[in-house]
Amino acid sequence: MLFGHNTDVKAGETVFHVQTEDRGTANALIDTTVYCRGCVLHRRTNNYSDLLPLDPGCEEVLRKRIDDQHRAVTEEIRSGALHLVPPPMAVEEKPAANQAEPTAQAHAEAASAFAVELINAKSWLAGSRANLHVAVLRKQNKEAVVGALVTARIDGAADVTEFSTETGADGQARLEFEMPRLAGAEPALVIEASLADSKGQLKFQLRARPRVPTA
Repeated sequence: MLFGHNTDVKAGETVFHVQTEDRGTANALIDTTVYCRGCVLHRRTNNYSDLLPLDPGCEEVLRKRIDDQHRAVTEEIRSGALHLVPPPMAVEEKPAANQAEPTAQAHAEAASAFAVELINAKSWLAGSRANLHVAVLRKQNKEAVVGALVTARIDGAADVTEFSTETGADGQARLEFEMPRLAGAEPALVIEASLADSKGQLKFQLRARPRVPTA
């Protein structure tokens, strides 16, 4: 089971985005990342292999560890114990003195600022093995997004599973996993990318024995 938190923390005039998540039992890692203006400023990772295999009691311990790690990082930012130097604000991002507050539409546009592409859309599935080659680009200028969290899941699977990794310097990422048994009426492959407040999603409907995803 995957748990996680996302919190915006203001220190002085700077807002930092803190994201903590369980990387799944295949990795057994609690990962906390601090972002500011699209850049990764801090990462804290702790292993929880001592809790495997997870049962209800261990899941509760895991949830508490995730909560404690997330709370520790946010409090260290607020108190200044964790010293972070924010990247410079781009000229076009500097607010004018009379600039209005961002509108709901602006927030929605920021939340869907990424284009997610499945490069190997015609060959991602071989037998029961999925091998996703994903690219994450900024919609505005088609620039590669570095350090974005990429997650993949199968909606309609008998067991709820999610797989994740991060994009490299070329804005690309690979995810490989065994396809779960399909149980829903309309199963779908869902690929999501996120970095700070920006997100993107790609969704393919699947047949019972999918070979080539169709939009």
